[in-house]
Formats: sequence, C-alpha cells, structure tokens
Amino acid sequence: MESGVFIFLIISSVFIQTSHAADFYGHSVRFLQLQKKSDGTIPLTLVSRENGHSSCSAQVSYSCDGNACGNFTTGTAEETTNDITGEKRWCQTEQKSTTKLSAHAKNVALSASGCCWASNVDNAKNWTATAHLDLGQRSDTFAINHCPVTATVSKIKVPQNCFTKLNLLAHDPDGDEVKCHLIYNSTANVVFDENKCSLTASGNLSVGLHVFEVMMQDFPVKDIQMTYSQGPKVYLNVSDPNLEPMCSVKMLFSLEVLAPLPSCKVGHVQPMLLSKTPSQGALLYASVGQPFSIYAMAKAHHNSIHDFQISGPYNMTKVFKDKTLGHAEVTLSWTPQEEDAYSHVPVCFTAETDETQSEMRCVVIVVTKSTIAQGKANVMCESNKMEVFLDKASMPGIDVNYLMLLDKTCSLTSNDTHIMGKISFSTCGTKIEDKGDFIVFSNEIDSFELPNAIITRRKKVKIGFSCQFPKFLSISNYFSVHQDDYIFTESTFGSFGYTFEIYKDEDFTKKVEANEYPVQVKLFDMIYLSIQAKSDLQKVTMFVESCKATPDDNPDNSLFYDIITDGCQKDETLSIKKSTDTTFNFEVQAFKFTGSNDQVYITCSVILCEKGNSFSRCSQGCVSNANQARRRRRRAVSKETVDHRITQGPLLFVGESFTDIEDDSGEGLGFMAEQNPNTTTPMLNDDPERKRPKTQAPVPRPRPSWSVRNRGSEKEEQDDDDYDDHDDDDEDEFHKIRTLLSSAVVTVIFASGFFISIIIMVVLVWYFTKKRRGEDMKMLLDSD
Repeated sequence: MESGVFIFLIISSVFIQTSHAADFYGHSVRFLQLQKKSDGTIPLTLVSRENGHSSCSAQVSYSCDGNACGNFTTGTAEETTNDITGEKRWCQTEQKSTTKLSAHAKNVALSASGCCWASNVDNAKNWTATAHLDLGQRSDTFAINHCPVTATVSKIKVPQNCFTKLNLLAHDPDGDEVKCHLIYNSTANVVFDENKCSLTASGNLSVGLHVFEVMMQDFPVKDIQMTYSQGPKVYLNVSDPNLEPMCSVKMLFSLEVLAPLPSCKVGHVQPMLLSKTPSQGALLYASVGQPFSIYAMAKAHHNSIHDFQISGPYNMTKVFKDKTLGHAEVTLSWTPQEEDAYSHVPVCFTAETDETQSEMRCVVIVVTKSTIAQGKANVMCESNKMEVFLDKASMPGIDVNYLMLLDKTCSLTSNDTHIMGKISFSTCGTKIEDKGDFIVFSNEIDSFELPNAIITRRKKVKIGFSCQFPKFLSISNYFSVHQDDYIFTESTFGSFGYTFEIYKDEDFTKKVEANEYPVQVKLFDMIYLSIQAKSDLQKVTMFVESCKATPDDNPDNSLFYDIITDGCQKDETLSIKKSTDTTFNFEVQAFKFTGSNDQVYITCSVILCEKGNSFSRCSQGCVSNANQARRRRRRAVSKETVDHRITQGPLLFVGESFTDIEDDSGEGLGFMAEQNPNTTTPMLNDDPERKRPKTQAPVPRPRPSWSVRNRGSEKEEQDDDDYDDHDDDDEDEFHKIRTLLSSAVVTVIFASGFFISIIIMVVLVWYFTKKRRGEDMKMLLDSD
C-alpha cells in the first residue's frame, strides 16, 4: 500500500437471485493464506458464506480489477446447516472461489452485489459485499498480510425486551488491531462500539428484521515496512493519524427482533450456554487429517431447546442431543484437509427454541500441520503443546514401560488401545528448527533397555513426530516471551502440567497477561509469583524443591542466584503466601544482577507426589542434603514424579535504578545479597502468616540492596556478612546497625585520618625536638 495512493477499486458484477429474490440474510468472506509463486503471481482463494432461509442455493459472485487478477473460478455452493424442523427458517451455504493475482499488483479490490435482502423494517433491498487487500510482504511476519476473520449464524434472533449487546467476531491472524465501522443501518436505538465490534441497545428496537453492513479493518500495532515486487518499500507508522488499513472486509448480517418475553432471565425461557462451551473468540487448534470436535451445552428450564444453529465449514458434522431438565448439547466434528492448513476458520453457534435463541458465540479454529515418521500414530498440534497417540494394535509387543521421549525423564502413558503423551514445546527435549517459511517443533519416541539386561524380546521403537507452523504464526503467537503451560507425561501419573505466572497484587488475583511481558519492575518492588499443578489425578500434592534466578532463560547459566534450595529458603525476603496442595504462591523482593544485566528469569524445580504418602519427597520438606534423601527413597514406594524445571520471565528493570560505583579494578561496589549459601533456613510453609522482612532504610548514597554477583566471587564478599539463623527482630536490628554504619563510615574514616595525622605530627615534633636538644647538649660538652 502506497500512502495516499491506495484507491478502493470496485468493479461490481450483479448477480440477481431470480427464484428466491428475498431470501438474503447476510454474507461473510475469509481468505486462505496468500503465498507468492516463483513467477511472482499470487493464487487467491476466498471462502464465502451466504445466509438465507427457504433456500440457500444462490451463489455470491466476486469480481476484481482486471489489472490485478483474472476471472474467478467458483465452486459449488455447499449447504453447511439448515433448520431441522422443516420450517426453513434459516440455512447457510459455503463456497470457494479462486483466481490468480498479478505479480505487479500492490493491492486488489473485490466486490459482489445482488438482490434482495429478506423483508426487513429498513426496507433495504440491494446489497454489496467488498474486500480490499494489501499485497505487500510485512516486515514483522515475513508474509503477506492476513485479513480479519469473522462470521455469524444465518439468523440472529433476540426478544425485544431482552436485547442488550451483540458481540461480533473480529479476529486477526497477525495479531493486528481490528476496527469495525457500521456502514449501513437505519435502525434507531443502537450504539456501535468500533473498537470492540459490538452492538448495544440504547432503547427498544422495533419488532422485525433489521439489516446491518459492517466494515472490518486491520491496523498494525507496531511500526512495520511493506515490501512489494515493484516499487519502493512503504513504512507504516502506527502513530500516523492518516494510516490506512491493510485489509478491509465487509460483513453483512441481519438481526430479527422478536416479541417480548415474560422474563429476560437467561436460562429460563431464553437458553443459556453452559461453562463447557468454548468462550467467545476462543482459539482452538486442529491438525490436518485429524478429527477435531467442539462441544457446546445449553439449558432453558422453562423452554425446549430443539436445535443448535451453526455457521462452520461445509464438511463439519453436527450431532444434537436433547437432554432432560431443559438441557441440550451439540458436538461438532470436522477433519481439516490439506487445503485448510494454516488457515483460521470461524465457527459460530446458538441454541435454538421456538420463541428465541441463546447468545451467539463464535470461536476460531487454527489449523496446524503435524507429521509422524513411522508407525500408526496421530499427532495433535496446539498453541503450546502437541499430543501423540500410538495405536497398540499396529505395533504388537510394544511396552509403554520401556518407551521414552528425547528427554528420558519424560515417559508416556497408555490405555487398552493407545499409548499417549502430551508434550509442551519447551519441555521433554523438544527441538525447534527453522525451515525457511516454517518453524518445526519435533520430538521422538524411543525404546530403551535396562542397563544390566542381557537379552530382550521387545521390538525396538523409534518414532519421530513434529508440529509445523508458518513462521508468521510462530512469531506472533507461539514465540511470545511469556512461557505457556508446561506439559509432561509419566507412566504412573499420566499427563500433568504446571503453570508459572507472575501477579500484580499480593492477593494473586490480577495476573500479568502474556502481552505484558517482559514484566517491568523497579528495585525494591515485591514480585508475586504462583506455580500451579494440573493433573487428572485427584489425590496429588506439589512440592517446589528449588528456585533460582539467572540473567537469561538458560537455567544452567553459571551466573545464578538461589532463592530456594532443597526445599529450604535461601533468600531473606522470600515469603510464602496462602497456598494449597497444588498451588504455591510466594513473593520475593526484586533484585538484579550487577553489571549490564537488566533482566532476570526465575526457574523452579517442581515435583508431583501422591497425597499423604509419607515416603515422598513432598512429605520431607526442607532437607539439608536432598541428594542423600533421594538415595534413601525409592520412587516406586514414594509414588512421585521426577523433578521438572519450569521457567518464567523476564523481569525487566526500568525507571530509576541505583548505579554501582566502580572501584579501580572495575568491579561494582554495590551491596551483595545478604545471604550465606551455606546457611539452611527452613521453608515457611508452617508459618504462612509470617511478614516479609522490611526493606533497608534509605542511606545518603543508596545502592541496590539486591544486586547479585557471580557465585564465584560471593565468598570473598561475604566474609563480614555471614550470619546464623535468627528471627525477624534480630534481622531488623542487624539492618539498622548496618544502615547506621553505612551512613557514618565516611565520617569515621575522615575523623580517624585527621586524628591519626595529629598524633603523627605531635610525635614527629617531639622526636625532632628531642633530637635537636641532644645535638645542642653534645655541642656544649664538646666546647668545654
């Protein structure tokens, strides 16, 4: 897109629906991933959905600027859903159209038009659908821009007295900001939120069908460059008030206002979607060739739910179940094909009764691609993990107890028919490979033998599997700084996982969101951290055996600082907050490593144990020698997992920080962490109400009280700082004394120097006076 030159080129082709001229309820369109061919041309495939009622056999025909693309090849319109009652109250079709874009095109404008809207209170007849795409390659994703993704069910219905808000799906695959503009609506008493893409009622709407046209446009959230086959690069500045959208897509939909209900309480007459239903805008993940399902459930205690209205891909199947007590459920099943790889597919649904429907809820299915090297197996790829399923029948003689992943501490679990494993992209030895336009996460299942085994009757197994993502997806969604859930599998515990989060408050209610990383902090701030275990087993407990800080995300960095070691507190500001069997909440005062290191990562080692087992590591708590304790303990008896490391961060130090004074050797003179590495302080689990230590009082020339040096130099620096275990009052008194000494040290040095110089001068005067008197006496004696 050239600034000031981007022109909306619309060449309309009118398609008149002759047999069903007043069936149109709306339309939405999405585009499959655009990739340039070797000759510079770009294949364009658009997928359009048309909403109607008595018949949905009509097709929406698009055309574009003749200089930008050729003629469209339009496929058959496939019906995706209809009213099972036979009253033909709604239906939807989906069709694909393809063309080829010119190698020299910088943008393309598409349009389609027709007649007629279904009978409506606005008396609207003709409709026009448009889309405008920028074809430049983005500098942040190295791919052509993706348009916003949206859809609606065929017919949205709401009682006149119960309409408050309608949330529309507005998802952008590149993570851009989506803004919505209401293009056409003659309905009064409606307020449209352009940033949230939602309709809100400001008064009663008249009963009948209302039609809307909404333009969705995406804008980058950071400055980027667009590169074209010909012409200069274009710089997009997000602060430019005249910045034009990279893509504009118009969606058309209708809203039927029904007669008032006696009660607007959701879940009585009007259906309510229950908690098992995916939330609005949720991203769900499916793999090419693998069955995928969405489950939704609703209730209406004073009404009968007879169906779910669906908007989804044409080959998605629906199984509806009407249950007792006004409950109903639906299972949507779909198997993505090769052509669906890396696409973002919208799915919308509502629960239907004769009088009304539930809220419309929409989700997005992100289609990924997985591979398996050999063996009959399935791989499912999600945003931060992959699941592998091996068919036992295809591999007779296979033994799950002798299988492992690349990281031998991670094993697999099984049932009667399959061997299974869940592996996050950051654990179990998963490898990350950059393959040009794609990022590949790979692991493998290997068999092993016992070290002292002489013979074996088991087959050797070596099965590689992977998940492949286009690079633009990996950059924007999967390579975020924030670490997602850690997933592990062990044969005795099945699949389990940990979440490691940073919170903004001491009540652990306001989590730092993923898009807020790195977390900006200042020295002396309190950092609130929480580790939570997730397991299908009910009676488990979690134990945090160690936590340490490093200046990068490498937990084996030689520069580190211990916070917890062998289950024992090592940092004096550490405070354990209210926790549970599977949650560990703690706080620690912010610190940084000396020198130019401005970031800190926290890595903790965690263990999951059978609850109530007195032989487990979780029951031992703080021990002086954890290795010796492990040797005395058998995991078969203790029923526990191996220790797994999880990392979160970084903490980024900003604002006013105190700079270390450099001595002649170039080493910082900032305070060290007041911690003796040889001192073992019990954990605070037995005293959760213990108050955190007070921070050091200000001094005339303050320095970071929590700068941490390389552990190799700690011993020399801590000769005067070592201390034994003591209570809080002793610690406070110690800090007061140190503060007093710190503030008076300069005065003492100068006073001492001045006093010593006076003594030296007196001694010298006395010495030379005495010597002179001796010489004079000698001269007098000689003269006699």
